[in-house]
Amino acid sequence: MSPATPFDSTRVVRKVRGRAASDGAGVRLTRVIGGQELPDLDPFLLLDEFGTDRPEDYLAGFPDHPHRGFETVTYMLDGRMRHRDNHGNEGLLVPGSVQWMTAGRGLVHSEMPEQQEGRMRGFQLWVNLPAKDKMTAPRYQEFAPERIPLVAVAEGVEVRVVAGEVSGDDGVRVRGPIEQPATDPMYLDASLAPGAAWEHRLPEGHNAFAYVFEGDALLGSGDEARQLVAHELGILGGGDLLRVQAGAAGTRLLLVSGRPLREPVARHGPFVMNTREELMQAFVDLQEGRF
Repeated sequence: MSPATPFDSTRVVRKVRGRAASDGAGVRLTRVIGGQELPDLDPFLLLDEFGTDRPEDYLAGFPDHPHRGFETVTYMLDGRMRHRDNHGNEGLLVPGSVQWMTAGRGLVHSEMPEQQEGRMRGFQLWVNLPAKDKMTAPRYQEFAPERIPLVAVAEGVEVRVVAGEVSGDDGVRVRGPIEQPATDPMYLDASLAPGAAWEHRLPEGHNAFAYVFEGDALLGSGDEARQLVAHELGILGGGDLLRVQAGAAGTRLLLVSGRPLREPVARHGPFVMNTREELMQAFVDLQEGRF
């Protein structure tokens, strides 16, 4: 890939630091998108990082709760989480697995730890659905670790490709298993050895962010490069070619993008619709057992 130029180089236009929060039945987590500092980044509604060695921080899990009008993406790094829903679906998320759930017109599900001790770590991302798809039938795209491609993209750099595609160091393009035409998402987990560098071209017209969860990295080129340290998110803009250089301890980061929907958002708790009337109907439908 050719070097970045001042005209197409992506840069960090804003930094946001994750804040301590809790959800479910008291699970401790870091909220990065969905709080006061960054309520959303169209089409992304929420990004939570959970990670702890303390069982008391996660054992209560996420008992039955409803969703309508958007998608949830759960990416497990450590630990085991079992999900069930009121449509009879059930599965076990293990380290390295991904579940992309389209809530659509509505379901009630639970996500409960299937371990009594040890480390529980991962992410949950919420992705909005366009108005035309909000009442679609619920569905799951669930992939075991071996279904997520691991690609060597440069010296000292490996990328797990959940969605979207990357070019390997052999020039071969590799695409992740998740497909969602509405937002055309890219979801990459990049690991860089100390001092390693990588360039990646972002999809044109997407909103994009990088979230560092291990080590630190410089993002951008030349004088515009900015450092992100662990638990910092960088909103990306200004071009489509991103350069990442790891710090002295190396780094691991999520690189995520999606096509913005540019539609009105009516949101309350687990429901994301386009109008207040649709939001009120969601509560009525839940109370009357139509999920």
